Amino acid sequence: MIIQRVVLNSRPGKNGVPVAENFRLEQSTIADTVQTGQVRVKTLYLSVDPYMRCRMNEDTGSDYLRPWQLSEVADGGGIGVVEESKYENLAEGDFVTSFTWPWQTVAILDGSLLQKLVPQLVNGRLSYFLGAAGITGLTALLGIREKGHVAAGANQTMVVSGAAGACGSLAGQIGRLEGCSRVVGIAGTDEKCSILVQEMGFDAAINYKKGDVAKQLCELCPGGVDVYFDNVGGDISDTVISQMNQNSHIILCGQISQYNKDVPYPPPLPPDIEKIQKERNITRERFLVLNYMDKQEASVLQLCQWIQEGKLKVRETMVEGLGNIGGKIFTSFSNNNNL
Repeated sequence: MIIQRVVLNSRPGKNGVPVAENFRLEQSTIADTVQTGQVRVKTLYLSVDPYMRCRMNEDTGSDYLRPWQLSEVADGGGIGVVEESKYENLAEGDFVTSFTWPWQTVAILDGSLLQKLVPQLVNGRLSYFLGAAGITGLTALLGIREKGHVAAGANQTMVVSGAAGACGSLAGQIGRLEGCSRVVGIAGTDEKCSILVQEMGFDAAINYKKGDVAKQLCELCPGGVDVYFDNVGGDISDTVISQMNQNSHIILCGQISQYNKDVPYPPPLPPDIEKIQKERNITRERFLVLNYMDKQEASVLQLCQWIQEGKLKVRETMVEGLGNIGGKIFTSFSNNNNL
């Protein structure tokens, strides 16, 4: 059977910015027959996430991330429908997902490595299982619960950087649902800031490309910052940390401003900011959602319940066609490519 697939064509270099030409769309073939224990699936959705930048390097810098190999098919979170099954727990027409889904139109996969999906849990929006009800939502929810120390009635203020992204937009809403009394987002355009406030329930949002971020933070968080959901690192994070309270908490989710630089993860703080962190006893521990998979099932059900109740608003960026996926390695509001 002839299929299309996307392979890694070249590496941008540890300090380079990825470009669409780093990927190549090509034709390939897969077997016409499915073996015992396997299923043939048609790809419906693929997820494009910031962590994939690390996989473009020869060394990802992480023991849990495998680098993509040159001229080999890329992979990541994906959803598809079973076309043929020789695996007893899956049947034709079932919707399935995997965190290592190949970037190709049709694939033959080991059925035991696939998770069956229940579309009704997300009101039929299958793509949500790659975002709000998937690893992205889990990262936001478990990050807040495990590292944020949010307590209802404690009058806590949360700041979210990269707040208009897939994870950040969920984190701000979840912070509110978990008990934060004030949530402030930081994003890169007036339009994104408007959406955060008017649609997603943030109390305020700062366009970091306009005006003095430190001054705006001080005005919008007069009692200081108690919880910081950090998606970006760099100068923005240094500014937020300088206004954090004693015994406050940083949820170290991502450092996207540093991903095109050859630095350790998490990147070290500048000496003056590190001094503030230590003096104020601010926690800043690496958070990896894969370490909390024993809480996955209950957490996904919680996310789905909030979606069904309209308490969790979701935005997605959909890009049609496998050939366009390479140019979308970083996206603004969500992380899904529709095939």
